[in-house]
Amino acid sequence: METLKYKVIKSRDQYDNYCKTLDALIFDDNSSPQKEDEMELLTLLIERYDQENSNFEEVDPVRLLKSLMEDHHLKSKDLVNILGVSKGLISDILNYKKGLSKEVIRKLSSHFKLGQEAFNRPYELRSLDNKKKLLRNPSYSG
Repeated sequence: METLKYKVIKSRDQYDNYCKTLDALIFDDNSSPQKEDEMELLTLLIERYDQENSNFEEVDPVRLLKSLMEDHHLKSKDLVNILGVSKGLISDILNYKKGLSKEVIRKLSSHFKLGQEAFNRPYELRSLDNKKKLLRNPSYSG
């Protein structure tokens, strides 16, 4: 009897391995129907695990993005390529200085295979005015 190459994900290590495998397949230039099927299967298995083991409602979009970057071993420069935006915008987003645009939300949800609602929720930005208030008045809390 033939052994299955992929199985339902039951551990974080297995999830991480499948994510790495999917990333490698995505960036592999060779294309074939078998490769496309393999990518589709891995995506379904990863999405199922995410749905069963993640509670996105409790995480603000930037924290979620940072967690996904860590899980997928991505750096800011990788997001520049994925999203097609400047490294300055990526820095501003990751430092809560700028919000996520509709286009960025769409690209993130597509890349990470998550619903747009995971990234499309309100969160507080850290404005320059707030930093100035904090610098002038260290006891300022709001």
